Amino acid sequence: QVQLVESGGGLVQPGGSLRLSCTASGSIFSIYTMGWYRQAPGKQREFIALSTSGGTTNYKNAVKGRFTISRDNAKNTVYLQMNSLKPEDTAVYYCNAGHGLQTYWGQGTQVTFSS
Repeated sequence: QVQLVESGGGLVQPGGSLRLSCTASGSIFSIYTMGWYRQAPGKQREFIALSTSGGTTNYKNAVKGRFTISRDNAKNTVYLQMNSLKPEDTAVYYCNAGHGLQTYWGQGTQVTFSS
């Protein structure tokens, strides 16, 4: 059993930065591939970034150079540092943990914009 809780979303201006966090409980965190996904209103959920148990990372092309995924296994936490945010980044961001046939999702954290 894995429980995931996201935090760090909020209201930002275009060009601003946020760091999202996802903390896991009830698992051996280090064996899981951790990922971030997002879902904008009226759109399907899309892949943003992942970090494997071996430390390999992968990113959606649209966020390369702006977003960075990292993990701290000692804290059972994965992060998504988001810089140079754009209005099109507005979405609910979800944390995912996977290992073999096991897949778990958090409840999401909102990222919105204000002028």
